[in-house]
Amino acid sequence: MSIKEDIQQLAKEIGISKIGFTTADDFAYLEKSLRLAYENGTNSGFEHKNIEERIDPKLSLASAKTIISIAVAYPNKLPIPPQKSDYKRGKFTPNSWGIDYHHVLQDKLNRLARGIEELCADFPLEHKAMVDTGALVDTAVARRAGIGFIGKNGLVISKEYGSYMYLGELITNLEIEPDQPVDYDCGDCRRCLDACPTSCLNGDGTMNAKRCLSFQTQDKGMMDLEFRKKIKTVIYGCDICQICCPYNKGINNPLASEIDPELAHPELLPFLELSNKTFKEKFGMIAGAWRGKNILQRNAIIALANAHDRSAIIKLLEIIEKKQNPIHVATAIWALGEIVRQPSEDLIELIRDLSSDHEDILTEKERLLKKWQVLA
Repeated sequence: MSIKEDIQQLAKEIGISKIGFTTADDFAYLEKSLRLAYENGTNSGFEHKNIEERIDPKLSLASAKTIISIAVAYPNKLPIPPQKSDYKRGKFTPNSWGIDYHHVLQDKLNRLARGIEELCADFPLEHKAMVDTGALVDTAVARRAGIGFIGKNGLVISKEYGSYMYLGELITNLEIEPDQPVDYDCGDCRRCLDACPTSCLNGDGTMNAKRCLSFQTQDKGMMDLEFRKKIKTVIYGCDICQICCPYNKGINNPLASEIDPELAHPELLPFLELSNKTFKEKFGMIAGAWRGKNILQRNAIIALANAHDRSAIIKLLEIIEKKQNPIHVATAIWALGEIVRQPSEDLIELIRDLSSDHEDILTEKERLLKKWQVLA
């Protein structure tokens, strides 16, 4: 067996779904679009900041010759549904089910590197592992290594696993015959472009990331009014462009890690009761926890409004009266207006008498009283 076949066999034993090999040549063709996105403000801001490092693997590992790209598939349907509940539930999207994929990928990349070291005992192996918090553009590496093609939604898509794959790479100083890109693509299909509720996709694999609902659920501060109803009951992420993709139809991907359905679809009202400590204890190991409790609780308030959950009114009033978090207060005022269409005099008076010097609270207060057709 060749070293390439040995590594492919090793990957299978580790539980890597797909593995591909490409050269450590640069990705210079990406520079223009990366700079344009930065200049136009259409990037998310979460990306690696140094564009030179994003396009040149040798800036991450000077001796780089081959990049090993890996994909770990994950399911797009819960293996077991959550228990029936009296509470309305929110949703984390599938990429946040189970253990944080950064840990899953890092573990597999570390095991892969150790295994390669054993295979190449007489070779001074140098390597650097990366997931999406690293410098390289995972999707570009995966495309060139033959994992799949980059769809019009900007995600890597394979015939075997659709777009539900976590991506990572191992830059090495090994010389291994590169794989070729796949010979299939989106063709004339534009379902993701038509389905995207915010029209954030450009159709060429790029997007206005700040208009993506996934970004909106992770951005801090007030969520713009335009996006609030569009997130429905999702409190983290968005996979609308994946749900409608023909390549994802009928796939049944394996578990990347064990999934707790109660964390994947949490009860919304109890979620608002979580302290920082209990949030970390319960949700700390999932990918969606990275932005912290407050942003996700803001989203849960929006989700309760979108679910028209009248049982949430008492909790919303409590949030407004306690004034502990101004963003939560302002969001709760908006949510109250979505749920309560015919307010009592007491409720109108409570909102009218609400004092604050916080701009978002004042904006939502004025908007709600106008909606209820009451003079502030």
